[in-house]
Amino acid sequence: MTYRSAWWRPWHDIDLTLLGAVLTLTVLGVTAIRSTGLAQNTWDWWQQSLIALLGVGVVLFLARWPYEWLRRWHWGIYGLANALLVAVMFVGTSALGAERWISIGGFHLQPSEFAKVAVILTLAAVLEQSRAPVLWTIGQGAAVVALPWVLVFAQPNLGTALIFVAITLGMLYWANIPLAWIVLLLSPLVSAILLSLSLPMWGVWVVVMALVGWFSLPWPRIGGLTALVVNLISGQLGQVFWGLLKDYQRERLILFLDPNQDPLGGGYHLIQSRIAIGSGGLWGQGLFQGSQTQLSFIPEQNTDFIFSVIGEELGFIGAIVVVFLFWLICLRLVLIARSSRDGFGSLIAIGVLSMLIFQVVINIGMTVGLAPITGIPLPFLSYGRSAMLANFIALGLVESVANHRRKSFY
Repeated sequence: MTYRSAWWRPWHDIDLTLLGAVLTLTVLGVTAIRSTGLAQNTWDWWQQSLIALLGVGVVLFLARWPYEWLRRWHWGIYGLANALLVAVMFVGTSALGAERWISIGGFHLQPSEFAKVAVILTLAAVLEQSRAPVLWTIGQGAAVVALPWVLVFAQPNLGTALIFVAITLGMLYWANIPLAWIVLLLSPLVSAILLSLSLPMWGVWVVVMALVGWFSLPWPRIGGLTALVVNLISGQLGQVFWGLLKDYQRERLILFLDPNQDPLGGGYHLIQSRIAIGSGGLWGQGLFQGSQTQLSFIPEQNTDFIFSVIGEELGFIGAIVVVFLFWLICLRLVLIARSSRDGFGSLIAIGVLSMLIFQVVINIGMTVGLAPITGIPLPFLSYGRSAMLANFIALGLVESVANHRRKSFY
């Protein structure tokens, strides 16, 4: 055995394809952030690079140690995450009408990013150990996510609150909850949205959900009636929920349908993003040469709209490369989940998968006008020190699962 192989032995079975895809995205993200900072002469790209280097160290550290020890500490991690979310309410730093950060020695810590990882760990431990009936398992999952969801929604941070929902649903599905029941869990939210858009569509949805409840739940009549009543009530509660949103959140949802209603105000982000991506063409305008990017026409272009920078400067080809890398990451996460030696590790991988898929779909969707603007960053690409570090922690946990799996795969 050579010295090199002996040194690498603790990480012999980590998924190098997954790590390589993430690092490639990170380099692309740092480069795009550098491009956005040329006009303002900012050093965000340098800070992002340092956090990425720290993140790689965290990945290697976590991958070396068996993830099973987290079973004993998941409630402590969960409690710490919620304590930090509570602390935000009292000592948090406000921006854009929300309190989301805690300033520690000049570093703005965003607890909601780390709370996502804590929720994944706790849900994985709870769902793996659950031997209760399916309905009780769903209740356990909902109870775990309820507290951090409320605390994040109160900041207010609607985007991250929705990520918690996506994580929970993905992990419940992997824990063998029937797909029809997952649909029923989502149905109140869909019902609330449809009533505001189209009364006939809402009526059809309510009837369909009643039929799904009738044919899928243990007690057909009670299940069907319950699904019907819940969707009828949630449709009306949607109006109440709408009133709880901040003005800028309501504006984002309205202008998503027609940004030209306010082209110089709330619709400006989406209009400029479309122009930037469209102007990129096939090969792009060239790195550091994008007109929209260099003239700073796109607000938040180094965070929420980083994909617009890539689309403008690297074109359709660059955008497709980004999408392919995310697809490759998701594929590796599924393979790791399938080859894990226990349910705990498998659920961790699926929780990270659910978190990433939701963020990628919503972020890219909002830059091209297929989803409302929600302030959800693009993983490993958008500038954000807390988000970057939290994503690398999640990657480290998955690499630990891969490094200690029961079998290898190609």
